[in-house]
Amino acid sequence: MKRDVGVHLGVDIIEPTSLEFQIAVARQANTEVFESLSFDMNGEQLQPTEVIGAHGSRIHKLDARQGRLTVDYTATVVGRADPAPVTDYDLSVYLRPSRYAESDKFFGFAATEFGGYRDSATLLEKVSSWVGSRLSYVPGSSDPIDGAVDTLLAGAGVCRDFAHLAVALLRAVNVPARMVSVYAPGLQPMDFHAVAEAHVDGSWRVVDGTRLAPRQSLVRIATGRDSADTAFLDNHGGSVTLCDMRVFAVVDGELPRDSLEQLVSIG
Repeated sequence: MKRDVGVHLGVDIIEPTSLEFQIAVARQANTEVFESLSFDMNGEQLQPTEVIGAHGSRIHKLDARQGRLTVDYTATVVGRADPAPVTDYDLSVYLRPSRYAESDKFFGFAATEFGGYRDSATLLEKVSSWVGSRLSYVPGSSDPIDGAVDTLLAGAGVCRDFAHLAVALLRAVNVPARMVSVYAPGLQPMDFHAVAEAHVDGSWRVVDGTRLAPRQSLVRIATGRDSADTAFLDNHGGSVTLCDMRVFAVVDGELPRDSLEQLVSIG
């Protein structure tokens, strides 16, 4: 499989600040990645510091003065990554409640809705189907600080909200689950995408209640407890405005066919 992905960002820096970007493809075994990353500040090229985070996530940090920052990233990903490794630490951390996936508030509810499903594959299918049927995908319907409880009460959200709710429900029935930001060929409208990953029979499997893109073609960017760990841009200091964002993600040839009953890993 060959996938081409990338993003163009325009950020107006109102006051000097420190920025962190998570837009680069994660380092994963068994893939070749050919990429280009540039940061242009008022015509001057800036060199970021790269920090390698959990699960191959890559954070690019830089200090920016007042003006327009233009960010361009492109990557060609050849091959499918090996299944993401599973550690004992993962299985502990991703059972715990987190800021946007408050699983401790769902214990009774999740047990009533999903406690009867003992087969892991069936459980994932039911959670994904339930989230997809209970929520409406409505751009602009949620706030960046909304968690899974807010999403359930609102009955609508965007991909991060669907993923937070799935993660919270799975953790509430003792299935380790986490958030992944991805490039998603086939996604309409095109944007960064967020999905859940659940630990099933020794592997991490994708759960995406939006069903807006085939899971087989997803490209991992960042992995964490929830969107607090996977945001494409973090601002630490002065005021900034995101004024331009264009994401692209395509696959060479036909898009894979996805089925809710399949167990799929990000590769």
